[in-house]
Amino acid sequence: MQPGSAEELLADLDLADEDATGVIDHLDRLPVDERPTNLMASVQPDELVLTDGQQEATMALPEGKSYVSIAPFVDETHDCFYHSLTTCLGEMAGEDVDVVITDSETGEAVVDESTTTFDNGFVGFWVPSDITGTIKVTAEGKTGTTEFSTRNDGPTCVTDLKLK
Repeated sequence: MQPGSAEELLADLDLADEDATGVIDHLDRLPVDERPTNLMASVQPDELVLTDGQQEATMALPEGKSYVSIAPFVDETHDCFYHSLTTCLGEMAGEDVDVVITDSETGEAVVDESTTTFDNGFVGFWVPSDITGTIKVTAEGKTGTTEFSTRNDGPTCVTDLKLK
């Protein structure tokens, strides 16, 4: 194991054998009080960037796939661009939500599912890379819609989806 390798940074979490998809899915779903405080994990458009303050490592995301993390809200939100798997917190933890993510070019829903937000108040989805479209979330009789992009200049953290 080389110093600065992703495996070294993830060894303490028993995630050294995981690819970027497994690491992202695991960290985003971890209860907030179990999240590693010495690890920053940032989801970029085409890679996961890991750092423990001493060293940094990257893991490539699957080709053709992008991770979009969504924090619907009613009252409070935060500005974010690249989702932090260890520090980002949304207001709606453990809430049942219906999510529809639509590709604007084809009009097709790339996600249409009912789920529950993670302990951090987010839901995350693997969607096709290089698309734009809309995200619609419904919860507790309220609905919100926002635009998104999985192009290289698009955010991986969607925090502007207000439910009304």
